Amino acid sequence: MAAARDTSARAALRIASAEDIPAILAIERASFASPWTEKMFADELKNEWSNVWVAEAGEPRRVVAFTVFWVACDEIHVLNVAVAPEERRRGHARLLLRSILAFGEHRRLSHVVLEVRPSNLGAQRLYQSLDFRPVGVRPRYYQDNGEDAILMVRMLRR
Repeated sequence: MAAARDTSARAALRIASAEDIPAILAIERASFASPWTEKMFADELKNEWSNVWVAEAGEPRRVVAFTVFWVACDEIHVLNVAVAPEERRRGHARLLLRSILAFGEHRRLSHVVLEVRPSNLGAQRLYQSLDFRPVGVRPRYYQDNGEDAILMVRMLRR
C-alpha cells in the first residue's frame, strides 16, 4: 500500500455555499453507491443545525473534499465525509475531521458520532487514528445493500 501524501497543509477549509453544490455532487457521486441528491445538499445548507464545509486545494483552487455534520444538544453527528478520487490519501479527510473535533472542543460539546460501513476499512482506520471507538452496530443501515453500520464515538470532554 502506498504511503499517504499529506498535502492538507496546502488545503483551505471554508463553509460551503450553494455555488459549491456541483463540485460537492461530483465528489459525492464518485464516492458512494447511493449518493445524496442536489436537493439534499441544498437543504443541508439551509438547516440551522447543519454544517457543510469544503476543502479547497490546487491552483486554481477547487473543491477537493467536503463534510456535512449536525450539531444537536452537546453532540456532533458526522453525516458525510468525501474526497475527490484523485485527491485521496493526501490528508484532506483527516483535515476535515480534525477541524470538526476542534470545532466541537471549542464549543465545549461532549462527543462526535458517525456511522461507517464494516467494509470501509480505510475509513475505520482513519477514524480510529483520531480516537473514535466503535460502540455499537446499526443493523441494515445502508439502503443500497442492507449493510450494517458501525457506530463510532469520539469523546471531546475528558
